[in-house]
Amino acid sequence: MWPPAVLVIAMTTLAACILLGGAVYEALVVDPFWPKRPGIVQARNGGISRVRFWRPAHLAFEVLLAVSLVAAWGAPDVRAALLVAVAGHVVVRIWSAVDLTPKALAFETTDPADVNESAAARWARRSLLRLPLHVLTCAAMLSALALT
Repeated sequence: MWPPAVLVIAMTTLAACILLGGAVYEALVVDPFWPKRPGIVQARNGGISRVRFWRPAHLAFEVLLAVSLVAAWGAPDVRAALLVAVAGHVVVRIWSAVDLTPKALAFETTDPADVNESAAARWARRSLLRLPLHVLTCAAMLSALALT
């Protein structure tokens, strides 16, 4: 295996853990409260801007994951763990792109008085289902790191 592969896989693992941390933060701190107070997720109303965290975090992880795959392709055990991380992350990204992100953007751009609280609460509950996928991705990265 390419000698700097351990460093690349360690950086990718850190990025996966950062994504998991962001998801846990949203699940525990943001999502339980914003359906009743939509301004919390509306940057123009003084709330947070999710995109300022998620875009660079996903981009960094995805680039590092691709480099990790190239670096560790010759090590079957490490490659298998990395492919599990890819699968978990791809499922999260596709589900988010098709369902959760468009609805989140709608909530973030709608006047707070017009946000349907029950629809927002349903979105927050569905969003929680991404956590196990983030855990899977992070665990797969930790496994890949342990196997290097």
